[in-house]
Amino acid sequence: MAGQSIGDMDVEYATTIAERAIRLMLQQSVPSTPNNFAVWFEYCMGSSVPLRKTIDILIAGKRPFDNATNHELYITYISPHSPPNPLAGLPEQLSGLIACAQQFLNTAVTDNRTQIAALGEVSSQAAASADPKQIIAKLVDELSKATARASALEANFAATSEELDTIRDSLKAAEQRSNTDALTGLANRHSMDEFLRQAQIDAMEKDEALSVFLIDIDHFKKFNDDYGHQVGDQVLRLVAKVLQEGVREVDLAARYGGEELIAVLPGADLETCASAAERVRRRIAEAKLTRRATGKEIGSITVSIGVAQFRLAESAEAMIERCDRGLYKAKRTGRNRTITEIELEREPEAGAA
Repeated sequence: MAGQSIGDMDVEYATTIAERAIRLMLQQSVPSTPNNFAVWFEYCMGSSVPLRKTIDILIAGKRPFDNATNHELYITYISPHSPPNPLAGLPEQLSGLIACAQQFLNTAVTDNRTQIAALGEVSSQAAASADPKQIIAKLVDELSKATARASALEANFAATSEELDTIRDSLKAAEQRSNTDALTGLANRHSMDEFLRQAQIDAMEKDEALSVFLIDIDHFKKFNDDYGHQVGDQVLRLVAKVLQEGVREVDLAARYGGEELIAVLPGADLETCASAAERVRRRIAEAKLTRRATGKEIGSITVSIGVAQFRLAESAEAMIERCDRGLYKAKRTGRNRTITEIELEREPEAGAA
């Protein structure tokens, strides 16, 4: 029943799932709210592997399902659902080629049976002491037909194989385009969401660190206003290039939106991530950008960066929100700097002296 939608369920099965969900919620002291029930109903259905892994890890670690944890589970895995994969389903052309290949196989089986029957007839003639010359001529004729059929079948399969290779390359290119931001060449937001979701699960399963840093280009609007959008695009591409070169192969650099870029660093704690962010910030500040049309050097480019580390069972949105707060603190305190979540925790509470 895994993967079945709620609308497709019969009443008896849905009732069984609901009873199991409620029983587990009672065992884990989870309040019986509609959102919590939706989480545990989905868990008992087994249709969301990431949700199931996350809850299993929390239970194994004896983690309490408090209000914050329950809320994070709901917004991460239930609302909203991930957008559908644009490449889901086989293209019609691929389905047609598969049908064609099946037809080739059916033809080969039929020809093989015909050849076996013909050779059986030759064998019967030989047993009856027929003229050897006729038997040899018959064998040569059947072998000639078999060779011709095999050659034709091989040619058909070769042509089909070439078409399949072309389709495979097209699908690979389409998948690459669907996961890549066209302007910067970095991963796009959808690809980043998928990568971060899996990185969160891996971090919980392996009890490893996971950190993220968020970049915003300082005074980006001024570049567009003073020099035009083409220069603004140049600035974005330069920052993206420095970011991509400043992270490891296991990390993911992505365009988060607008002039904001993001890096996801699996296995990196806050200190390691902050160091990587600082290296990127310094290299951007040292980079030189010239206008292509005139060769004139453009003013210095700086970025503000916020850094945060993943906390067990929290949503990606909660972690990135801390990055965002750090980023805007960097803006408020002069720009061209990196602020970690630890520095946010040191901020005085509102109303404090």
